Amino acid sequence: MRKGNLEGSCFKGTVDISNSYAVAFEEDDKDSSIWFLDHNYHESMFSMSRRINAKEHLVGWYSTGPKLKENDLNVHGLFNDYVPNPVLVIIDVQPKELGIPTKAYYAVEEVKENATEKSKKVFVHVPSEIAAPEVEEIGVEHLLRDVKDTTISTLSTEVTGKLAALKGLDVRLQEIRSYLDLVVEGKLPLNHEILYHLQDMFNLLPNLNVNELIKAFAVKTNDMMLAIYLSSLIRSIIALHNLINNKMLNKEHEKVEDAKPVAVPVSAGG
Repeated sequence: MRKGNLEGSCFKGTVDISNSYAVAFEEDDKDSSIWFLDHNYHESMFSMSRRINAKEHLVGWYSTGPKLKENDLNVHGLFNDYVPNPVLVIIDVQPKELGIPTKAYYAVEEVKENATEKSKKVFVHVPSEIAAPEVEEIGVEHLLRDVKDTTISTLSTEVTGKLAALKGLDVRLQEIRSYLDLVVEGKLPLNHEILYHLQDMFNLLPNLNVNELIKAFAVKTNDMMLAIYLSSLIRSIIALHNLINNKMLNKEHEKVEDAKPVAVPVSAGG
């Protein structure tokens, strides 16, 4: 398991992470509460990084978990000396599921309903995405152009994309189901915000039992398939037309070559 620091900027509640570097970290295999983080190495790397790019600031840290550990809150507390509200990014270096292999968290104070119990800090998940600056996107698109022609869409690529999307949806639905099962069994506390989002999501789902909607989907699908069929048919006709033209040109060249007079060599002797 590796850990390191994250650098970037924060603007209007959005953290933009643009750089990172690893930090020496060791943990006892038997007791996770015993761990060591090389502060001297961190201070040296952070000082050199500030010299190169003064605009980047320490915004948090990362871990290759691949899940949250018991001592992550203790490690997280160290970064409060550098940034008021650091973020933690868990990176799954060997993802077994489709989707972004990163999850972001920040620590909040959880207040217990019972006043006698002390409040404690817990990690709260925040949405994250992997993006690139416009200059990098243009460069990547230019490189991909030489590898694959993105203007040509085949049936196999479309089916592969649909299958990947369905697999990703199935993984998310399994996560929702496992969470709700744990809540019903009392193993996880009830979170009204998560339930509100789930209810909002299910309310947005269309009612597929309406005949007009079923007919509209069928018409839309048929129109799309008709356009794909016509484009493939036109492409085949154009290819056949080019082949016929090529054969006709070859025959004309052969006729011209045959019509040329053959030069007979004449000897100088009588």
